[in-house]
Amino acid sequence: MQTIGAPVRSFLCPTTHSDCPIIDCLQILCVSTVPPLKQYLLSPGACWLHRQTPKRPPQRFFASAASGNGLRRGDEVDRKQIVPSTPGTSDSIEQSTERAPSSRPSTRQPSIPPDWDEKPNLNISTFSQLPSSTFGHNQHMIINSDFKEALRQILWQFRAPIRYAFAYGSGVFPQTASASKSASTVHPHPSPAISSMQGSQGQMIDFIFGVSYTQHWHSLNLQQHRDHYSALGYLGSSFVSRVQDNYGAGVYFHPYVTVNGTLIKYGVVNLDTLCRDLSEWDTLYLAGRLQKPVKILRDDPRVRLANQLNLISAVRTALLLLPSTFTEQDLYGTIAGLSYLGDPRMALPAENSNKVANIVKYQLPHFRRLYAPLIENLPNVAFHDSRCNSSEWMDDPETNATLAQDMDPQKRGNMVRRLPRSFRSKLYFRYQSKLQISQREFDKMLEESDDQDPTRVKRQQGGVFDQRVANDRPDDLRKEIRKAIKSTVQWPSATQTLKAILTSGLSRSVRYVREKIAKYRQGQRQRQQQEKETRNRPHGYNKQPASASPSEDKEP
Repeated sequence: MQTIGAPVRSFLCPTTHSDCPIIDCLQILCVSTVPPLKQYLLSPGACWLHRQTPKRPPQRFFASAASGNGLRRGDEVDRKQIVPSTPGTSDSIEQSTERAPSSRPSTRQPSIPPDWDEKPNLNISTFSQLPSSTFGHNQHMIINSDFKEALRQILWQFRAPIRYAFAYGSGVFPQTASASKSASTVHPHPSPAISSMQGSQGQMIDFIFGVSYTQHWHSLNLQQHRDHYSALGYLGSSFVSRVQDNYGAGVYFHPYVTVNGTLIKYGVVNLDTLCRDLSEWDTLYLAGRLQKPVKILRDDPRVRLANQLNLISAVRTALLLLPSTFTEQDLYGTIAGLSYLGDPRMALPAENSNKVANIVKYQLPHFRRLYAPLIENLPNVAFHDSRCNSSEWMDDPETNATLAQDMDPQKRGNMVRRLPRSFRSKLYFRYQSKLQISQREFDKMLEESDDQDPTRVKRQQGGVFDQRVANDRPDDLRKEIRKAIKSTVQWPSATQTLKAILTSGLSRSVRYVREKIAKYRQGQRQRQQQEKETRNRPHGYNKQPASASPSEDKEP
């Protein structure tokens, strides 16, 4: 028996815009085999979904007038230039909007069933199984096309199959107007697109990789990128995968590694773990990151559906924390701050205390693209601002629109009922204690409201208990929700932080802590400067500062 040493090449699936599942299965089933069969399995012909042809110079041909690709008869082009994008992939989403006329985008999605989140099927495998053809398009942020391609090129440096991937953080979406370091001092050999977009900021770029089989992925990645791992890598992929899946939030981070000339940090998570956190909020670790703008580089239908549940749940939770009228910045700031409520870094001098405010300030148009379609499809909240009628509203960072919500106890009770299951249970138990409900009565009430039984057909309507929760005094309700969030976030976040010392190694961990302390001090200086400006500001002066969002490709 001979062990396969060379990892199998990953193929990009035209349906899911991800790696080929056939090759992925062969890698798992055939860990060792006889040489003749091994040679066949490593050949491109082993995958009947994607046949690989020998490499040759790009073929050139003359386009036909009936090709329907926007080419004139006689135009000579590369064949790869007219391959159509598959509906549902990030490329097709962005290309469809790039071809649209220059006007305000429609945020309403009328084709979505009104109760799509009642009993979502999280076992889907294709984009055609989503509730509508435009479902989840709001999740795709629009950034500079060259910068996006440079990020994707980083993914192609990994032979292990990546099903879902997104880039996030200040390296992709700036959180300050300027920074002290230059891109050339942070990245060894960055691409021109990365140098151009980051400019003087020079930030490490953060990624999350969603994978199907944790141990298999680390086995392949250890062969290719052993230097990305700490001493834990010597114990093998089985031990690494157990550390990832059994401790913390289920993520294995690799900080301060150089890929394609760019300094990055990437975290690996199993897709089942990711979808469970997005749909149930059992840790809010990755769900919290996806509640803020991220750049999705490889999409997956199951994750897109779970993330849409995550986003609509974030809106409902924020509405329970907000008064009847509020502004966009109030809403987005509340959402962005949910996952930081129990984060131990926020209680220590290890994070910028103005982080949430900076995220909203410099990413306001991205927040609108993410949440405006959801808000316009909710029956109990709406924009109440004439400025929203302007065609430039979605891209205007200086507009802080006003919203209003219906405070009817029944409608707010319905929001409580539709909160993610794991988080809702924590909130229920807090109110059981507060309202002094007996355990027997409480269990009976939970059984009657259970919607997990597949044999029942039950709408997620708020009952008497949900209405009592929603009708609590606003200050008390906010207090109980925050405590429930802290109990959700605190332990996974703390253990994930401790786990990072093992997974990253001592030297990288020390470097990470130093940079976090530097960000904390930067936040303190920023706060002192703001307080000084407020004291010296003339009475009645209330000008909102302009946002410094990165340059983007305009997508109406």
